[in-house]
Amino acid sequence: MTAEACGVSVGTVKRITSEGAKSTTAEPVAGPSFTSPRKSYKRIKYATDIDDFDAEIVRRTVHEFYEKGQFPTSQKVLTAYQQKVNSYKGSRISMWRILKSLHFKKMHDLRKNNDTRPVVYLDETWVNQNHSRGTIWQNSENSEGIKVPTGKGGRIIICHAGSSAFGFVKGAKLIFLCKSGANINYHTQMNSTIFKKWFIEMMQNLEEPCVIVMDNCPYHSVQVQNYPKSNDTKATFQIWLKENGVEFNSFETLSELRERVKHLKPKDKRYELDEIALQMGHEVIRLPPYHCQYNPIELIWAQVKGEIANKNNSFKITDVEDLANIAIENVTVDNWKRCVDHCERLQNEDYIKEGFRDQILEPIILTINPEDSSESEDDDDESLQL
Repeated sequence: MTAEACGVSVGTVKRITSEGAKSTTAEPVAGPSFTSPRKSYKRIKYATDIDDFDAEIVRRTVHEFYEKGQFPTSQKVLTAYQQKVNSYKGSRISMWRILKSLHFKKMHDLRKNNDTRPVVYLDETWVNQNHSRGTIWQNSENSEGIKVPTGKGGRIIICHAGSSAFGFVKGAKLIFLCKSGANINYHTQMNSTIFKKWFIEMMQNLEEPCVIVMDNCPYHSVQVQNYPKSNDTKATFQIWLKENGVEFNSFETLSELRERVKHLKPKDKRYELDEIALQMGHEVIRLPPYHCQYNPIELIWAQVKGEIANKNNSFKITDVEDLANIAIENVTVDNWKRCVDHCERLQNEDYIKEGFRDQILEPIILTINPEDSSESEDDDDESLQL
C-alpha cells in the first residue's frame, strides 16, 4: 500500500524501512533518522584521475620542455597537454596534482645503493615468415593503440630473458608458432598460464638471487586476489562479496556494492608472479607504462630480427625459426652490456629531469592564498603564482 501510494517499488520501501529500523537516535521521540541516497558518494575526479596512456603524455610533455632548456610550470604543461588532448578540461591546480603524482626512481635507487644482484630483463617479440630487410618495422596500430604486425604468413613468438652479467638466461628460451592473420596481435597468443609456467622455469635456471624487470602487460600482471571490475554487473559484485565473507544487504545498489569492494582493495597491488619470485629469492620490478625504451631486451630483439632479415631467403616459417635460434645464440654478453648501458643512461637522464621538475613544483603550493579552497578539482584560481 505504501509503495502504491508513493509511486515507488516495494523494494524501495523495504530498503527505507530497513534503514529506519537500524538507525539510532539520542531522542527516540523524534523518530529514526535517514540519509539522503547517493549524497555521500564522492565525485569522480576526471581532471586528475587520468589513465596510464594520458599520464605518459604528460610526462613526455614535461621532458620536452627540459630538452628545449625551458622550465615546465603547471600552466605551460597544461597548455601543451590540452593541445595534444583536446578533451582535457582540468585547471592548473589539477595539472599540478597530476605532475606531483608522476615519478619513477626504483631502478635508480638500486644502482645508487650499489645493489650487486644481477638485473634480468625479459620480454616477448614476434617474427613473420616473410621477415626481410624491407619489412622489419612494418607495424600498424589497432583500435586500442597497440602495435600489431602487418603482412600475411605465419609468425613465431619468442620469449626470453637476459642480463649484462651473463647474457641470455640458459635454458629459458621459448619459441612457438603464432596463429596467422594480418591483424592478429601476438600478445593475444600469449596468456597468463603459458607465461607463468615459462616464468617459473626461467627463475629455476637463475644461479643466484636476481632483480627481474618486466612490463605491465595483462598476462604479466595477474593479481593475487581478483576483484570485480567497475563495469561488472551487480550480481558479480554480490557473488564476490559472498565468496569473501562480506555481509551486505540485498537492497544495496550497485554503487554501494562498488564502494564496499573499493574499501577492501589494498592500496598496493599484489601480483601473483611477484609473490612467486619473492618465494624463490628474486625481486620483480615493473617498468612504468609505455616506457619500453628502458628495457634493453628491445634492442636485443632488434639485433636478432636484423640478423634474421639478412638471412631469410626461403620465407618458410620453419627456416625462420631456425634463423631465430641461430640469431639468439649469436647475441653475446658484450651486446647485452652495451644495450643495458644505453637504457640506464636514458633512465638516469629522465631521473635528472624528474628531479628538476620536483624542485620547480614543490614551492608552487606555497603561493596559494590561505583562504582559497583546494577542494574543487576544476578551480581556476588566479592567485596561483608560477
